[in-house]
Amino acid sequence: MTIKILLLVIFFGSMLAVGMYSRKHAGSVTDFVLGGRGVGPWLTAFAYGTSYFSAVVFVGYAGQFGWKYGLSATWIGIGNAVIGSLMAWVILGRRTRIMTNYLKAATMPDFFGKRFNSNALRIAASAIAFVFLIPYTASLYNGLSRLFGMAFDIPYVVCVVIMATLTGVYVIMGGYMATAINDFIQGLIMLGGIVAVIAAVLNNNGGFINAVKDLAQFTSDVPVTMDQPGAFTSFFGPDPLNLLGVVILTSLGTWGLPQMVHKFYTIKNEKAVKTGTIISTFFALVISGGCYFLGGFARLYDSPAIYKEDGSMIYDAIIPSMLSTLPDVLIGIVVVLVLSASMSTLSSLVLTSSSTLTLDFIKGNVVKDMSEKAQLLTMRILIVFFIVISVVLALNPPTFIAQLMGISWGALAGAFLAPFLYGLFWKKTTSLAVWASFAAGVGITVLNMFIKFIASPINAGAAAMIAGLIIVPIVSLITPKMDSKEVDEIFECYEETTLVQKKVALPEKEMNR
Repeated sequence: MTIKILLLVIFFGSMLAVGMYSRKHAGSVTDFVLGGRGVGPWLTAFAYGTSYFSAVVFVGYAGQFGWKYGLSATWIGIGNAVIGSLMAWVILGRRTRIMTNYLKAATMPDFFGKRFNSNALRIAASAIAFVFLIPYTASLYNGLSRLFGMAFDIPYVVCVVIMATLTGVYVIMGGYMATAINDFIQGLIMLGGIVAVIAAVLNNNGGFINAVKDLAQFTSDVPVTMDQPGAFTSFFGPDPLNLLGVVILTSLGTWGLPQMVHKFYTIKNEKAVKTGTIISTFFALVISGGCYFLGGFARLYDSPAIYKEDGSMIYDAIIPSMLSTLPDVLIGIVVVLVLSASMSTLSSLVLTSSSTLTLDFIKGNVVKDMSEKAQLLTMRILIVFFIVISVVLALNPPTFIAQLMGISWGALAGAFLAPFLYGLFWKKTTSLAVWASFAAGVGITVLNMFIKFIASPINAGAAAMIAGLIIVPIVSLITPKMDSKEVDEIFECYEETTLVQKKVALPEKEMNR
């Protein structure tokens, strides 16, 4: 217990120290929200990765999908690395930085407003972001609280309040820079922790070969592989179609999440793009791949502790039950690991939400002439407000956190992914197409909560994203076009010539010497 408490004290102390140090980097709106657009490759890559993975993934998703799909759940982690990180950086990273800098857009709603010359779109996007980021934030606490309860026997309420308070303090003090530096520290903890945990769990089961052998004895009750032994150790698992839905939501979904895309706004230079792509992909492969690989052995830890009185499964209890068998030192490392993952994601969410509401809704609409000082004060007040709301919601948590996160991801990514992607690449995208995507993304996800026309909220979120990718080009082709001169001026930002050293890029032609 002494070791576990000492680890927490050191962890919390370092987070607050970073917040104090970063105060000098939060003197303006650009500094507070974007780190002055001068954040280096390592900080940007780790900020992206740590915002991606939280207690929801480690506790909720790893347990739920590891139980359902066995070792094939590792495909989710691979998809997160290839689609959610590598392809996101390659396709979106550079273009997002160039166009948002040209438009002087600080948030995703701000991008929609300026790219499509519509203040109404900016307001609508900020409302969608604010509403659906709250359930995502609330889901972070629940997964973490189960681990704290297992390791320290601390009441859920105390755990929620401590985590929320500490995160709020360092974000309010240092803004994005404090978040980015802490994300780097937290990311290193996550990398070391997940490797240690996987090694310990496999060792408890006699090594990798024996663990797979034991897992192969289980049979699946899924219609596709009914009563088939070895389904949970097979290449695509017992239910490949639903597994694909999870991969799409958790991988492609990041392309439309405001707190994820926001990281590209802050990129410093070309080196940051290239280095950040490699680092974030490696980070995702280790963290997400490791989490789902670990979850794949969930059925080896079947016990009464993971069931309710009515016999239904408590998915969030699977991973804590698995980890409870580890030595105390490793449990302490796991708690700090998941705390790191959760606080990094929470800090990103509260900063994104408060900046969006301030810059895209209040400024220019509620308050016509808003000074920079007033904007900074408002964002800090809203960080507190946002955290309080999420805590209140977290104190009455849903049945399991993965469902709540799936609804949040589905609505946000379903609404934003398609218009953001097409807006960066295609001149003919229209404002009405953006409205159609907003309506489809939110409509499909919210209606499915009540009507249940798609059984899984995960698949509903994936369907919302795919629908947007189809709707936006169709509506754009049949609705009035934007002023071609305005659009051409925006896209000229990609054509500006930049001189670089030969070690960065070889010239097309070169004089012989």
